[in-house]
Amino acid sequence: MHQIDQLIEQFVLYLKVEKNASQHTIHSYQKDIIQFVEFVSSQGAGKELLARVTPLIIRSYLAYLNSEQYAKATIMRRIAALRSFFRFLCRESIVSENPCNAVRTPKLEKRLPVFLDSNEISGLLALADSTPLGLRDKAVLEILYATGVRVSELVGICLPDIDFAGRTIIVSGKGAKQRIVLMGRTAVNILEQYLYKARPELCAKAGEYGRQAAKPHNRLFVNSRGGPLTDRSVRRIIEKYIDVLAIKKNVSPHTIRHTFATHLLDNGADLRSVQELLGHVNLSTTQLYTHVTTERLKASYKKSHPRA
Repeated sequence: MHQIDQLIEQFVLYLKVEKNASQHTIHSYQKDIIQFVEFVSSQGAGKELLARVTPLIIRSYLAYLNSEQYAKATIMRRIAALRSFFRFLCRESIVSENPCNAVRTPKLEKRLPVFLDSNEISGLLALADSTPLGLRDKAVLEILYATGVRVSELVGICLPDIDFAGRTIIVSGKGAKQRIVLMGRTAVNILEQYLYKARPELCAKAGEYGRQAAKPHNRLFVNSRGGPLTDRSVRRIIEKYIDVLAIKKNVSPHTIRHTFATHLLDNGADLRSVQELLGHVNLSTTQLYTHVTTERLKASYKKSHPRA
């Protein structure tokens, strides 16, 4: 088992250094592989555990996950982790074949993205007050909606990444791929208010009230202690204002990204441009939003046409 632990550590390093995988992906894949090793060990495999893994064992593992009523998305991620792990083992000549290649991955039902309508997003953007934290929250929400960035991209924005004259921001997406996103005048104005009025005050308060001073950094968005804002904090910010609005939707930072894309398409933006702005590798991912607009058109037609 000691050798397997070493191989998992090497795989984690490979994901980090060569694949530029996110910390979330690395942690999830590592956990998934450890659980798979435990499953195979429980089936009576000996020292040559990895060499004994066959497509049949992978299918048995799938059957086990189904019997435990794991969500399809979780099962797909676990198979993706194993596929990547065994591909790495093949490259390192630890095993001769990838047993996952002979296993069909279950199809995930595509759900239409949840998004906010114009009144809901306008209400959300208008809620924050003019206190330092309020201005910070307003800037966070405005940039999410103006650019359509992922929450991980938002909290990773640094001060030099912003071009106020060109109204653009450079963000680092999945796999450390950089792209340029656009801001409107409203977003620029609110971001400038936050930068000149709120951020310095939040950073200056870092050492007050017995708080430990934050280490110097150039991240755009900061918390009440002057440290970099986290993904979790952004989620809490959104949850707080959604509770005030009493919107009966499960709203997250990604919901605002969905809203950004849906509103662009609703107002005539072409699919390729939206793909570029969202940083999608495959156009098929962006095409999901066209289903949203089509469903809305159908609903409107049925409601309005006398012979629908």
